[in-house]
Amino acid sequence: MSEDTIRLATIGRILRRRWRLLATVAVVGALVGYGASVVFPPRYTTSASVLLPGQWEERALLTQVDIATSSTVVDRAAAKLGWTGVSAAELRDQVSAKAADGNIVKISGTADTPERAQQLSDEVAQQFVRFAARIAGGSTDSEVVTGPEALRQQVEETNRRITDLAKAADPGRSVESVQARTSLEKLRTALEEAMAKLDEADPTTNMAGMVVMGPAARPTGEAPPTRMQLIVAGALLFFLLAVIGHLTAARVNRRLRTEPEIAAALGSALLGTVDVPDEQREHRPEHRGPRASIRRLLGVDTRWDTPTPQRSGDEAGRRIRYRRVCTRLRDQLPAPRRLLAVVPDGDEIARLAAQQLVAEAKGDPLLRVVEVSVDRPMVPDRGTESGALVVLSAGSWTTEELSGVAEACTDGGHEVVGIVVAGPVRARPTRSADDPSDNATPALAVRGHATGGSE
Repeated sequence: MSEDTIRLATIGRILRRRWRLLATVAVVGALVGYGASVVFPPRYTTSASVLLPGQWEERALLTQVDIATSSTVVDRAAAKLGWTGVSAAELRDQVSAKAADGNIVKISGTADTPERAQQLSDEVAQQFVRFAARIAGGSTDSEVVTGPEALRQQVEETNRRITDLAKAADPGRSVESVQARTSLEKLRTALEEAMAKLDEADPTTNMAGMVVMGPAARPTGEAPPTRMQLIVAGALLFFLLAVIGHLTAARVNRRLRTEPEIAAALGSALLGTVDVPDEQREHRPEHRGPRASIRRLLGVDTRWDTPTPQRSGDEAGRRIRYRRVCTRLRDQLPAPRRLLAVVPDGDEIARLAAQQLVAEAKGDPLLRVVEVSVDRPMVPDRGTESGALVVLSAGSWTTEELSGVAEACTDGGHEVVGIVVAGPVRARPTRSADDPSDNATPALAVRGHATGGSE
């Protein structure tokens, strides 16, 4: 699977074989989400709308949004509310604003209770309107006149200068004096028209007309993420992480699955493949205890990435496979044939196959089953045995682990004379090895004369 693409069938296999583990992980994720909801108390959010009369460009509306959430407006609201334990800096993080259709600025406030959320939104909206009206009126806290109001004062001052110049002109009725006074009056009129057009085009003249469109509605539910959302998100996140972890482990898996790869890793020839009914697998005494019980309960005592066991023939057919392996050993080795049946420790399928080989061999060859740890392999020194027969299941061991087993056999003075690969199957009803198969064709007996004639 390390070289295969991830398919839906793989996901389905994970769900079928690891559903108990995935359900447990999802429950743990839900508990983590619940714990997060306890650590982070619920929050409530509501909004107050402020109407800006007149025509506003998009950039001007965005400017008003920035003003609504500015430190000046929020600090004034914080001073007005006077909440203990809540600073103005904290309130700035709990206030937001956005421009809506129809020249409306929606100011949102978030607090730990519905009442406080409503109060915060209303107060910030009120302070925003007051601050905007103060800007439109041309006064600020520093009493510095800027913007359009300063321009109006300059126009008024210019008008006074024009009046003074008109009075200082030659009171006579000469052509030059009349022309000068006429030009000054035209200049005054032009200034007044320009100021009128400026007032109509400048949106700040409409600031004084801003209106809060009613109090903010008291929130009836928590602001996202709610407790239920955190619980569901935690369960879903842990579930997905568990599935991704299975897929990642399968992608980096380097266990050998084919007979040629296994034979190359052990440096010997394959003598055959045998079947072990999956129903015969049992839990050995050393694999019992609380940890083993938990693994069985979660369904992680068996691998999920192995193919589903296929339905095999009956017991007679399975025994024939074992007998063929024994026959090949007899043909390959001279008498007396004594061998070590080396089984990797923890390979339950291989152990059952080795025991069945011992039973079918009936002493020829004489097999002694030895379980070897793949972490630190150690094989007994050579005695009366003439070699080692490695019995293992496919898809359980890596090249390095099998090479270590082969080296341990060499160190013990045993030559690896062959390999037997065992695989789990689903058993069918049992029949004797001597009974004919149900599909076998009965032989016809033909009787002839002793003289060789026929009738």
